[in-house]
Amino acid sequence: MSAVKNVMKNTYRNMEINEFLGQQLKDAGYGGVEIQKTPVGARITVYVTRPGLVIGRKGTGIKDLMAKIEQRFGLPNPQISVLEVTNPEMNPQIMCNRIAQLIERGTAFRRASMWALNTIMSQGALGVEVSISGKLRTERADFEKHTVGVVPKSGDVAGKIVRIGISSVLTKMGLMGIQLRIASKAELPQEFQMVEGGTPAAAAEPATEAAPEAAVEAPAATETKVEQNGQS
Repeated sequence: MSAVKNVMKNTYRNMEINEFLGQQLKDAGYGGVEIQKTPVGARITVYVTRPGLVIGRKGTGIKDLMAKIEQRFGLPNPQISVLEVTNPEMNPQIMCNRIAQLIERGTAFRRASMWALNTIMSQGALGVEVSISGKLRTERADFEKHTVGVVPKSGDVAGKIVRIGISSVLTKMGLMGIQLRIASKAELPQEFQMVEGGTPAAAAEPATEAAPEAAVEAPAATETKVEQNGQS
């Protein structure tokens, strides 16, 4: 049980660090964090769109950030490295934060959602889904979902190509939660693989008597399909 408790404690602490960095680096375009334990100390990699705001003049900004993390979360000797996000439109956390900022400035949540969908799809995404819940229009909590393209929800493909970003915004009506799912077309696994030096399976198999029967039955199947399409 001690090992399980230790894992749960580290996971909860990483979630708190992620939330803390999201609030501190909101203006720098915060896009996520990776935390690794090393024998020397904790190694923290921060992804932002504007690294200059995080580093500061002569490194003062990143030194203050390391001091705050060490004092608040008790991480010994934290080493922070800042990396720039090359394509922020395909980062779900960055786009989720942008939707929250638009809503906070007074933009309607539907307009902000449509803007995010069009922006992400213009970058070549396979599909996008924006879910907004909370007190949207009245005192009663509501839920809306907007989807464009194809966004797998389960299976091995969903785990490989879909990334999720979560954010929240406090408005006059109350708290609103935002979840953004992006399905990347570039990470989609290939359906076919070219094998060099091999023999095709169809050419290797000898011809059998069942082949002419299959060739005769093929037109009938095609005619049936055309009839069904015509009926529909």
